[in-house]
Amino acid sequence: MRRRLVAAVAVAALALSLAACTGENDDLATQYREGTNQGFISGDGSIEEIPAADRGGSVSFTGTGVDGETLSSEDYEGQVVVLNFWYALCAPCRTEAPILEEVAQSTAGDVSFLGANIYDGPAQARSFEERYGVTYPSLLLADDAELKLSFATWTSVTVAPTTLVLDKQGRVAARFFGAVRDASILETIVRDAVAEEL
Repeated sequence: MRRRLVAAVAVAALALSLAACTGENDDLATQYREGTNQGFISGDGSIEEIPAADRGGSVSFTGTGVDGETLSSEDYEGQVVVLNFWYALCAPCRTEAPILEEVAQSTAGDVSFLGANIYDGPAQARSFEERYGVTYPSLLLADDAELKLSFATWTSVTVAPTTLVLDKQGRVAARFFGAVRDASILETIVRDAVAEEL
């Protein structure tokens, strides 16, 4: 009887602590309470475009790519960049991968694409890229706390997928919350960013 009482109190305390959580991890807490193994927060598919006057500072980062090479925001200076946060077991990430690649190909020379893998090691990330025909590079965030902090102001690395469009000054011009569902919408947004005067 005493064991049951202690167990009931522990369960109630856990439920209260999860219920008390607020902010971006609410969806994860709900998943755990419901016993799902999804392990990521799905965006709602909304798109936020940010007027140039409201964009704030530039996104600055340095990290290691899937191929082991160092990638930095300095490598993309003066370019429009599509920065996609993903990982291999994320179903919406698999759905949007061909759409992102389509736009990467159609805007090649004008726009750079860069992935940011939030969970996987190099082998799993590389396997995903090969399977879905992803030709642009990706950073590995899982074991790089400093790189995660670099993005913390602009997005949560627990939300997959999320896509940022950075203008030529490296500022966030648009955010896709959840999978990119339409190549033409993404292409229109990036081409508008390309057309902007510095």
